[in-house]
Amino acid sequence: MVRIYVGINGGYAFGNGDFSYGGTVPSTDGFLVGGTIGGNYQWNQFVLGVEADGAWTNLDGTTTTTCGPPSCEVKSTWLATARGRAGYAIDRILIYGTGGAAFGNVQGGAIGGPFDSGTQVGWTAGGGVEFAFTPNLTAKVEYLYVDLGNFTCTVNCIAGNNLNITENVVRAGINYKFW
Repeated sequence: MVRIYVGINGGYAFGNGDFSYGGTVPSTDGFLVGGTIGGNYQWNQFVLGVEADGAWTNLDGTTTTTCGPPSCEVKSTWLATARGRAGYAIDRILIYGTGGAAFGNVQGGAIGGPFDSGTQVGWTAGGGVEFAFTPNLTAKVEYLYVDLGNFTCTVNCIAGNNLNITENVVRAGINYKFW
């Protein structure tokens, strides 16, 4: 039987925004909060599932390495994933691996100037632990590595350069299973 669930999650992300010309945003980081929907099928101790989530983020980082004044800035305002999950249940604990597609908003430009902005498609992989408090209520902690691919900037001091954003997401969530 497939168990459908919805939930909320929140956490912290940290990573890099690398420019093709060599400037590196050393610490893109920020908080995120969002929602989750998914379904699991359990056969004995083995669990297979799918999960999708979306989150508001405030990921941000700046550099003056090769940009000069004004400083260059990288931002991301939302992140979503669609993933498969496979795990092993031990009593009320599920240990799982996950991977799939990642989608996110990427923005780059000079501070105070115009920003390029676009939706990027990439990939994600990670794992986590989920604990069932009741037959319908679970809590989880998970880690995801997210690579949103290359985004070409066309404005101000970074025009013509590719921007690649990778993030490490650590978050916790609570899910409610309907049936």
